[in-house]
Amino acid sequence: MLPYPQIDPVAIALGPLKIHWYGLMYLIGIGGAWWLASRRLARFDASWNKDKLSDLVFWVAMGVILGGRLGYVLFYDLSAYLAEPAKILRVWEGGMSFHGGLIGVMLATWWFGKRNGKSFFELMDFIAPLVPIGLGAGRIGNFINAELWGKASDVPWAMIFPTDPQQLARHPSQLYQFALEGVALFVILWFYSREPRPTMAVSGMFAACYGVFRFIVEFVRVPDAQLGYLAWGWLTMGQILCLPMILGGIGLIAYAYKRQPVQGAA
Repeated sequence: MLPYPQIDPVAIALGPLKIHWYGLMYLIGIGGAWWLASRRLARFDASWNKDKLSDLVFWVAMGVILGGRLGYVLFYDLSAYLAEPAKILRVWEGGMSFHGGLIGVMLATWWFGKRNGKSFFELMDFIAPLVPIGLGAGRIGNFINAELWGKASDVPWAMIFPTDPQQLARHPSQLYQFALEGVALFVILWFYSREPRPTMAVSGMFAACYGVFRFIVEFVRVPDAQLGYLAWGWLTMGQILCLPMILGGIGLIAYAYKRQPVQGAA
């Protein structure tokens, strides 16, 4: 068993002002995505400048934050937030849904594309390889918050999380998700998108790979207490939400290669 590193969730405290690591992880993810996007900008559209890229990143970030929070409220704990609506604003306590954030990003991307002469999938193919940076940073934030831990286990790297009322050694599932959704997904998408791919293919690869990675980790991650398992003693809400991503991603890749020849790299 490994000791859980005691990290104060509050990174900086200046009197009543508290800056949480969870919030800083979002800033790191957004900043890292902007930096990498700026390196790929000329390959995407040589007529774009960094101001336009900053506008895109801003609206996508709004989609992540608003969609992620509202997605968690709707998908995971609607009754609790209806009983205490003010809780919706307390994002530093955690409670963000990737699938809600994805919907928010898709809406922001569609809106931005309409205003800037880009198709939805042109922009999504450009954005997709950048997303794992934010996903990985977010999972580190979950780990520092000692939330979303895994099932009890006797693996040598199991940890006892201070927020666990049972104080059992558990899978550090946040780190599994960091390794898969952050590191592995970034490597796959970064190298896949370096070569010319038909429009939609990069978006499809992102959806399929993320869906598979998340579906697998859900087997060792404890489901949200208010939901539990939804069927058969193992099926979680996260897995249900990932199934359309896996099928849709595979479908997008197949359709992309069928409908058009390979074009410029995303």
